[in-house]
Amino acid sequence: MSQATLTRPVPEAAEAADANAPSLAALQQRFAPVFARIAEGAAEREHRRTLAHAPLQWLRESGFTALRLPKALGGSGASLEQLVALLVDLAEADPNLTQILRPHFLFVDRVLYQGTPEAQRHWLPLVARGDTFGNATTEVGEGAVGSLQTTLVPDGAAPGQWRLNGQKFYSTGSLYADWISVLARTVVPGQAEQSAHALVAGEAQGVERLDDWRGFGQRLTGSGTTVLRDVLVPEHAVLQFRSGEPSPIVAFAQLFHLASLAGIARALSRDTLAYVQARRRVFSHGAAALPKDDPLVQHIVGQLASTAYMSELVVRDVAQALGPILRSAEAGNARADKAQLDALELRAAQAQVAVVDAVLQAATRMFDVGGSSALAEDLRLDRHWRNARTLASHNPVIYKAKSVGDMLLNGAEPVYFWQVGRAAKNE
Repeated sequence: MSQATLTRPVPEAAEAADANAPSLAALQQRFAPVFARIAEGAAEREHRRTLAHAPLQWLRESGFTALRLPKALGGSGASLEQLVALLVDLAEADPNLTQILRPHFLFVDRVLYQGTPEAQRHWLPLVARGDTFGNATTEVGEGAVGSLQTTLVPDGAAPGQWRLNGQKFYSTGSLYADWISVLARTVVPGQAEQSAHALVAGEAQGVERLDDWRGFGQRLTGSGTTVLRDVLVPEHAVLQFRSGEPSPIVAFAQLFHLASLAGIARALSRDTLAYVQARRRVFSHGAAALPKDDPLVQHIVGQLASTAYMSELVVRDVAQALGPILRSAEAGNARADKAQLDALELRAAQAQVAVVDAVLQAATRMFDVGGSSALAEDLRLDRHWRNARTLASHNPVIYKAKSVGDMLLNGAEPVYFWQVGRAAKNE
């Protein structure tokens, strides 16, 4: 029996997005062989920096990337809760894959939740056939917070067409994606500028994808630079979602990081258990003839297993709060009110603070069960800490903790919207 089985909480039955969708147990059984295949080469891929094209293709072929589509559209009709449980399983195998697919699933749910009927009719069938979507939102350089240098301008020579120009970084998943969702500002003479998402093919003329992500963790996520030079964009590929209002998509985006961290917690608990059970060397001042019998080592192994258990419970709790909100909106019912969304955002923020600190501490404590041999590169145990630390830095936890405190103490608004950039100069 694996450590993951020992520590995994039994998920409560989650209502499926489609009444005829399979159960979570059936979905986990269906994808377990794919996840096992991914896990087999995860450490070596990361060590050699071998991009995860093959594992992503296995997920496409298995139907994993179409999980959230209703069955009538060619998907599995899986609920949000089911998706999140499977993301934890996938992150245990390789958290790079959960991060690669984060913009894909966010795009699918955003189209389901906020998209026009026209957008749904055009883009969702592409998801059913296995197409994936990447992200190109964030910019680096001299741009101020909240400003976009990337522009979308009408093509004067071709009515109904636009030209896209700019450069993005942290383009997660775009190196692998069939389509890239590029956030830009529309520049139309005589009209106020607006933000829009331009959907461009990854292989389109004028699109250049660079594998220049150099973070020490999550090395295979394709989170590098996307350069856009006079890319032609048809009118139907310019989407404008509601902005500036509270949305459950914010908590959904955070859930991906939390699910990845919960999967990492499982993996480091699993690998620590295997390491200790096989180890024979002990310290002269230890408490037993074998490490597995040493109470101090047992204590750490117990802590790591408990962190994995707690992390998954927290992730499941946020998913169970988010799932009904998305289902109600996708069924055409009234959208969640501000109080519901504020409560959801508070829950997601508290979850981030709790899970990040616990998993980072566990990823450090795991090395206390052994001597220098635990640092051997062939074990590659360090990847768990590096990946967790990288995920924790995407949406800095210090600001989430501050936000939680301000909400509780002063009734402050949740931080639904934020950007990264240089602070605007005061005139």
